[in-house]
Amino acid sequence: MVRTLSFIFLLALVFCLTGGAAAQQVAATAASAPQTITFQDALGLARKNSVDFNAAQTDHGLAREDRRQAQAALLPSVNYNNQFLYTEGRGGAARFVASNGVHEYVSQGNAHEGLGVSDIANYRRAQALESAARARAGVAERGLVVTVVQAYYGLIAAQRKYASVQEASAEAARFMEISQKLETGGEVAQSDVIKAQIQSQDRRRDFREAQLTMDRARLDLAVLIFADFNQNFTVVDDLEVMPALAEFSEFERAAQANNLDLKASNASFKAAQLGVTSARGGYLPSLSLDYFYGIDASQFATRTGGVRNLGYSATATLNIPVWNWGTTRSRVTQAGLRRDQAQRELSQAQRRLLAQIRLAYGEADAARSELDLLKSSAELAAQSQRLTTLRYQSGEASVLEVVDAQNTLTQSRNAFHDGEVRYRTALASLQVLTGTM
Repeated sequence: MVRTLSFIFLLALVFCLTGGAAAQQVAATAASAPQTITFQDALGLARKNSVDFNAAQTDHGLAREDRRQAQAALLPSVNYNNQFLYTEGRGGAARFVASNGVHEYVSQGNAHEGLGVSDIANYRRAQALESAARARAGVAERGLVVTVVQAYYGLIAAQRKYASVQEASAEAARFMEISQKLETGGEVAQSDVIKAQIQSQDRRRDFREAQLTMDRARLDLAVLIFADFNQNFTVVDDLEVMPALAEFSEFERAAQANNLDLKASNASFKAAQLGVTSARGGYLPSLSLDYFYGIDASQFATRTGGVRNLGYSATATLNIPVWNWGTTRSRVTQAGLRRDQAQRELSQAQRRLLAQIRLAYGEADAARSELDLLKSSAELAAQSQRLTTLRYQSGEASVLEVVDAQNTLTQSRNAFHDGEVRYRTALASLQVLTGTM
């Protein structure tokens, strides 16, 4: 009986160990499987890990806290102060007449409110600066979209070019075999074989360069979207799904309402105007109010000899500026210079926006209209290459015609892939300018 139980326990132990190893193997296989990433996945990862984008978000957060601090400066503040004053005494009299006694204890709560034109202007200026920072953060986000579009679809285009060059390399090798067989049969000269060999070597070199370009594009995208160094991923090829291009008038209307560069310039100009108001507030009086409640007595107690030490006092101060050696005037001059520069930048931003919209729309429209031509050229080049090879086998075409047809096919396919990326990038740039993405 004991032997039977030992045998069963041994079998169970082996099963557990084997099952654990199998589970580890499955986990390792799952961990090594490449991650499939769509464009939206790449954009979300880039927003999370992009240093420049998060720097813009940080600036917005800092501006938001500056606005909160400026708002808090307009509201009353409450502090509780504890103080002990010790004065050298002589014959029971205090040496320093500013003190109320030899020993003085102060323990008071203080409610303070200070208000001036500059304080109100500074709060409104902080609001405008927050709006500008928010707009710049949006600009950074939309700019990140264009960067991700270029990197993501650039990788897809590089993969397609790699496949095209691989196919061209195989075709060049096949053509070299055809020319060698024809030379053996005495149908072509040895020069044809040499030319085919050169063409095959060129295609192999192009294949190696295409692989290097694809690896570089993969690294660029990996650095952009991942927090760690990760190349174990694949992208979803949706390059052929081309979004439609709306009318120019729609983009123009959207740009006037949604362009974040223009909003940032407007907010910066408003902040500069309020900076002038804040500086001019230095010429005007400011008011401060203080209310104190607590004890101010010769003993640290609420009562002394039956006398209640707790009490309150209030002060109101109107501060009238008289002379500060021209500091206020200098600040007003500085604020005026900043306002004038902000106004010039706003005017330039308005002009630049109109020019950028026209240029971006023209680029997107040209790229979209050329795509059909590029696709047709690639299809015709493939047909020409096939027919030229058949004509060469039947002795109706020269080796130079075959080589030219092969080169034309590779160039046409690459041009088509570049055209697809060009349209995607141009459309993304147009959508960033108009806020329609």
